[in-house]
Amino acid sequence: MKIAHLQFAPVLGNPQASMEKIDSLISQCANADVVILPELANSGYNFQSKEQAWETSEETGKGPFSEFLLSKCQQYGFHLVAGINERDGDKLFNSSVLVGKDGVIGKYRKMHLFWNEPDFFQPGDLGLPVFDLGFCKLGMLICFDWIFPEVWRIMAMKGADLICHPSNLVLPGFCQKAIPVQALMNRIYIVTANRVGIEGDLNFTGLSTIADPKGEVLHQASQSGEEVGIATMDVALARDKMMTPRNHLFDDRKPGEYALLCEKK
Repeated sequence: MKIAHLQFAPVLGNPQASMEKIDSLISQCANADVVILPELANSGYNFQSKEQAWETSEETGKGPFSEFLLSKCQQYGFHLVAGINERDGDKLFNSSVLVGKDGVIGKYRKMHLFWNEPDFFQPGDLGLPVFDLGFCKLGMLICFDWIFPEVWRIMAMKGADLICHPSNLVLPGFCQKAIPVQALMNRIYIVTANRVGIEGDLNFTGLSTIADPKGEVLHQASQSGEEVGIATMDVALARDKMMTPRNHLFDDRKPGEYALLCEKK
């Protein structure tokens, strides 16, 4: 199967302009099976006020951005993972939505909020779901989730072959260095779809990355270009957890020694 990222600069506060940018690039992903867009791809990131964040949000499966995602899945026959500014009642969540040609399949809400994100968003409350698409099992994380190894391991143990990672990274290349390591440590494929551009005092770092279960970087985008990257994914490789003929990635774990991971300092 083919996996792809679409790296671009969303237009802060202007979902229509962001959709036009996506539309200008997405035909390059026509042969992919799964396409990943950046975090908050509909709204932009560096909100100037709670009102601006609210005005650019929408409910999952409702609103112009959701309709746009569905139309692209129907047009090209792929699945889309996209970061979205999600409205739920009177709350906002920094979410990632998985869409196919028949509509929304599932979503994830960002657990680990970065810097001033708690000023706008609630912490994620949907856990770490993994979705079976038939041809692969897929999980989602968002941006700063990258630094917490526990969440990668949990989704890998739930059977994820591929973790889609919409991002708006601003730290200087740290995540992009870690992604191949997490892919190797969990024997999975990872696609980090980062954004580019500048919003206020934030400079987004690009370098969207696709890594395989051997820790190899299959594709890495530029630091500043709006572009697409595509790579081939071998599901069987992601399901082979044998590190040597006698060492299994999960069976060799010693959970009884890991209690400290569950203690909140």
